[in-house]
Amino acid sequence: MRIATYNVEWFNSLFDDAGQPFADDEPSGRQGISRARQLEALGIVFTALNADLVMVIEAPDHNGRRSTVTALERFAAIFDLRTKQSIIGFPNDTQQEIALMFDPFVVTPRHDPLGEATGKKGSDSDPRFDGVLRIDLDLDGTEDLISFSKPPLELELVTARGDVLRMIGAHLKSKAPHGARGHDAVMRLAIANRRKQMAQAVWLRRRVAWHLDQGESLILLGDLNDGPGLDEYEGLFGRSSVEVVMGPAGDRGLFDPHAREAVQRRPGMASPTSARFFIQHEDRYLEALLDYIMISPDLMDKRPRWRIWHPFNDPSCWHVPELRDALIDASDHYPVTLDIDL
Repeated sequence: MRIATYNVEWFNSLFDDAGQPFADDEPSGRQGISRARQLEALGIVFTALNADLVMVIEAPDHNGRRSTVTALERFAAIFDLRTKQSIIGFPNDTQQEIALMFDPFVVTPRHDPLGEATGKKGSDSDPRFDGVLRIDLDLDGTEDLISFSKPPLELELVTARGDVLRMIGAHLKSKAPHGARGHDAVMRLAIANRRKQMAQAVWLRRRVAWHLDQGESLILLGDLNDGPGLDEYEGLFGRSSVEVVMGPAGDRGLFDPHAREAVQRRPGMASPTSARFFIQHEDRYLEALLDYIMISPDLMDKRPRWRIWHPFNDPSCWHVPELRDALIDASDHYPVTLDIDL
C-alpha cells in the first residue's frame, strides 16, 4: 500500500463554488502560476504518486456553499486517479481543510473522532480535536485555552484484507509571525505562536499515547509546521513540537526516518527537506522539513519505505523533467510517501 501526505498550496482557489475545477489563465494562489498550469501540474504529480491514500493538507474549502469532497472527487475524475473517493472530518474556517483521498477498493475509512466534546470553557482531559484544551502553557498557575484552527482528521481504516488501523491527519499552527512589524513585535508573536503550536503538539501526543497504550496500529501524517532546529526560539521550549508528537524512541514512540535524522543531525550534516519557500525580502529560497508520515512501532515490521518527492534531491524526480517541473509548479510543499505491507 502507498500512503501519501501532500500540502497543496491554495488548492481551494482552483475550484468554483460547485466544485468544478478552473482551467484558465487567471492567477492561482501560487505566485506567477495560472490556475490551469497549477491544475495540470497537480494532475501530473497525483498520477505519478499512484497512491492508495493521500492525506491532503490545505484541501479545498468546506462550508455552506462549497464541498471539499465534491471538489476532490471531481479533480480525481478529471485525471482518472485511483483515489476517487474522499472524506473529511471537522471543517474549519481557514479555507484549508484536511481531507483523505482514497481508493475504495483498497481501504474503507470512517471519521471516528475520540475525546469528549467541549464548550468554550474547554477540558483538561484530552478533549475532541474540535474542542478546547485547558493547559498551563507558561507555568504561571493559570490555564490557557487552546484550540485547533484545523482540527486533526481522525480515521479508522479497514484494509481490503480486513486489517484495522488508526490514522490521524494533522496541520499544526504555523510559527511564522505574520503581520508583526518591528523586531520586538516579531519576537513576541513568534514565541506566542510557538507556544500555541507546542500545546497542540502536546494534545496530539496525548492522543498518540492513548492509541499506543491500546495496542493499536497508528499512522500520523501531515504538515507539522516544525522540525528540530528550524528557528532560534526552540531553545526556549527545549525541543521541537515534532519531537513532542513522536515521543521517545522505542515502544512508546512513533517513527519517521526523516524526523529522526533531523533530530540526530550533526553540524555540517545535510537534512532532508519537504518544502521550499521564497523569502521576498532576502531574495532567496528557504527549504525546511515540515511534512511527515509517522508510524507506530508494530508497523515497523511491515517493510515500510519512505520517500520525499523532492524535485531536486530525489534522482527519480530530477531525471523526469515533466514531473520535476510539475512538482515545482504544483505547491510549495512536496509529497511524502510511505510504501508499507498492509
